[in-house]
Amino acid sequence: MSPRTLFRTVALAEAVTWTLLLIALLLRALAPEARVAVSIAGGLHGFVFLCYVVSTCFTWVNQKWTAGRGVLAVVSAAIPYATIPVEKSMDRHGLLGNAWRLGAGGEQPRGFLERIQAVVLARPVAAIAVVLVAVAAVFSFLLYMGPPDTWFA
Repeated sequence: MSPRTLFRTVALAEAVTWTLLLIALLLRALAPEARVAVSIAGGLHGFVFLCYVVSTCFTWVNQKWTAGRGVLAVVSAAIPYATIPVEKSMDRHGLLGNAWRLGAGGEQPRGFLERIQAVVLARPVAAIAVVLVAVAAVFSFLLYMGPPDTWFA
């Protein structure tokens, strides 16, 4: 999977889960007993949000985005549907590559983040498993913390 395909897929998935969450919130407003829908959609959205952040940072390193572009891409996940125009803009400006520059036969990594990316690209199945476990751990911790509106109460 290319950086472009990865970023586009996860950006779309993030927007789809926004839709599910917004529908669930509407259902809860119309019928309070439908609050379970918010738990399910919210949990799914939270998981995809974390996956989006990880894949965006991975693409950021590969594409050598400026700090401003990388932060914009990450922050776009907090605004409903903003990942779509960000992805379209990045693609239109040629900022989503079709190859991993640190993959086999590619550039030599420079710096800590590039070395991590090179290891991940050399062992993608193991890396995906580790990332999914890490995202699941963060997700589980956030579930333990409860809904965000109760964190500071």
